[in-house]
Amino acid sequence: MSPTVFAGLVAAAILVAAVALGAVAVLVMRVRTEAQIRRRLSPEVGGDVVIDERADAPLLSTMARGGRALEGVIDAEGESARLLLQAGWRGSEQRLLWYAFQAALPFALGGLVLLFWVTSDVHNKALVVPLLALAAAILAFLLPRWILRSVASARQRRIKNEVPLFIHLLLLLFEAGLSTRQALASLVREGGGVLPEIGRELELAIRQLEAGADIGEVMKNLSETLDVDDLTTVFAVLRQVDRYGGEIREPLLDALEVIEERRGLDLREKVNLLSGRMTVVMVGFFFPALLAFVAGPAFVAIIRALGQVSGRE
Repeated sequence: MSPTVFAGLVAAAILVAAVALGAVAVLVMRVRTEAQIRRRLSPEVGGDVVIDERADAPLLSTMARGGRALEGVIDAEGESARLLLQAGWRGSEQRLLWYAFQAALPFALGGLVLLFWVTSDVHNKALVVPLLALAAAILAFLLPRWILRSVASARQRRIKNEVPLFIHLLLLLFEAGLSTRQALASLVREGGGVLPEIGRELELAIRQLEAGADIGEVMKNLSETLDVDDLTTVFAVLRQVDRYGGEIREPLLDALEVIEERRGLDLREKVNLLSGRMTVVMVGFFFPALLAFVAGPAFVAIIRALGQVSGRE
């Protein structure tokens, strides 16, 4: 392949990629703007999204429908729907963009493999390109699930870190004489800055309660969806007190104590793992340098003495 043709192909690939990225950016901004307007007019409660044809973005809607169909093939157990809820992607625009990304990823990886096949001059191309195509196909199926799991796990960790403060705020509100529903509503109105993740979930719960749902069922469904042990313990205490009555302060303090003990055990486990890793690092890097620094002069003196003895002989 001549250098001129190669340069032309590279320039064409860069131009196509730039145009595609620009189009995707425009579509994303339009979807986000319309989603904000719809959220102000009629706030969403969440749940399954219905991907319909959008008159202003037919390409994005088609890609999203393809991504949804692809997800149905590789995820028969519905794990992706649960991970989307745990990641906080409840809005229709967020899921639309996710399904569009899931549908566009195989084409993007296939385009990279095709570009490599056209522009590369490596030996055994007939063997390398099929292997790359197979790796791209596997990555196109597995990468979205890995990304979704990592986002959901990161949000679960953030929610877990907010639980102790959530318990303390609940205790303050209950001591002020508020009921469970009033305390949750107060946290949604005034605690969004200190409890960003839990506040979003409580906002959804308050909407369901205002629609007439039972508070016990709402908290049970929320705890099962988020799958955070500490938050599940708190919701279990709130459900029990709301159903059977009784003192709320002592059960919450007991739950907080259990959570703190669990965190202490987790911290000790992390410290033990970190000390083991630091031992490996010390043996691998620090100990050889220390040995050379301490025993190096002695070895040099011995070598010099042996050299002088051999020179005299």
